[in-house]
Amino acid sequence: QEMANILAQKQLRSIILTHVIRAQRAINNEMAHQLYVLQVLTFNLLEDRMMTKMDPQDQAQRDIIFELRRIAFDAESEPNSSGSMEKRKSMYTRDYKKLGFINHVNPAMDFTQTPPGMLALDNMLYFAKHHQDAYIRIVLENSSREDKHECPFGRSSIELTKMLCEILKVGELPSETCNDFHPMFFTHDRSFEEFFCICIQLLNKTWKEMRATSEDFNKARKRVMQVVKEQIMRALTTKPSSLDQFKSKLQNLSYTEILKIRQSERMNQEDFQSRPILELKEKIQPEILELIKQQRLNRLVEGTCFRKLNSRRRQDKFWYCRLSPNHKVLHYGDLEESPQGEVPHDSLQDKLPVADIKAVVTGKDCPHMKEKGALKQNKEVLELAFSILYDSSGQLNFIAPDKHEYCVWTDGLNALLGKDMLSDLTRNDLDTLLSMEIKLRLLDLENIQIPDAPPPIPKEPSNYDFVYDCN
Repeated sequence: QEMANILAQKQLRSIILTHVIRAQRAINNEMAHQLYVLQVLTFNLLEDRMMTKMDPQDQAQRDIIFELRRIAFDAESEPNSSGSMEKRKSMYTRDYKKLGFINHVNPAMDFTQTPPGMLALDNMLYFAKHHQDAYIRIVLENSSREDKHECPFGRSSIELTKMLCEILKVGELPSETCNDFHPMFFTHDRSFEEFFCICIQLLNKTWKEMRATSEDFNKARKRVMQVVKEQIMRALTTKPSSLDQFKSKLQNLSYTEILKIRQSERMNQEDFQSRPILELKEKIQPEILELIKQQRLNRLVEGTCFRKLNSRRRQDKFWYCRLSPNHKVLHYGDLEESPQGEVPHDSLQDKLPVADIKAVVTGKDCPHMKEKGALKQNKEVLELAFSILYDSSGQLNFIAPDKHEYCVWTDGLNALLGKDMLSDLTRNDLDTLLSMEIKLRLLDLENIQIPDAPPPIPKEPSNYDFVYDCN
């Protein structure tokens, strides 16, 4: 927490937003991972409040609930309001009911469950103070309804806070491989609270669209929360660059739109998971894999320019490697500078017969990544490293220029050795090409129902008088 306060004072968030996230250059995997870690650790600061139960006897905490009531029902909350103590208690109970709490007499009891604990109350107070008009509108709009379709603000806020903590994995340690950061959370110092403010308005809107009732809150809550979670997750998947853009995405994801998306996905899934389609996929897949294999080998024949790492880890020299057209020899050699096009086989001094290749290793298993100081090597370089091992101690070490070339070369070399192509690029290409091929082959069957099983074989005829012997 102290470190977070120091970073806030130095306006680190705005610096990261301006000079990293919104910079002209693309964010590499290593930087994306560090931003993800910072995002996770920042949200983990909320864990203490999330796991803190409210003390019903704590006057300072009770004052927060009273403040929620005062902001919503200002005219009725004057401290000098006339009337007996019993009358005021009755008025408070009525107002707490309008605010949507379960315990109308002592709303503090609503915040004794963890998670979300006191974090839910913090969010509600932030919403009431910083988005006062929206807060008052939601509370008064629902408290004045008489059709049993009101959305209880208090209970909904508690459930929503708990759900947002689950979505953002508050309290969990960051993954060592994940780089899933969201730019919008770097645009505001109180991003979680602002996130809640947008989502509570979404929940209220979705509740009305689904015509949920507060009579059976638990049942309605489950249905509405499922839809709201789907709306939030779909909007987050688009990686909005700001909270306003996130809000705009949610406006396009109404309950009706979610139903349409679900229906479309269900139909596609049913179509592509039926037995005939699965059998067709199984039949087509080897053809697609062969097509991908040929593409990889063709790229190896064209060749690629690689950078050399010297003893000081500087990439200041070039070398070129390409496969012979008959796929039997790798030609390679040093270059003075990066070439503008393909380098002819004749100008490459060295050769390596494919038959001599024993294995292809990647990452930390590469000999040039095991050398002294390699552990301090940039993780990005480590992810682009691969080596060809031949003879007893021979090796040809590579650092691919980018992830795409890395996948192309490792796939191509594995294909030459008769091994499976296991890269992410192959997986994506296979999914894309397989889906396209299936759709093309099914064009003539549009709007025709494909049965799950073949038609039954008819019974044999009672006689064969219709058969003629032409001889």
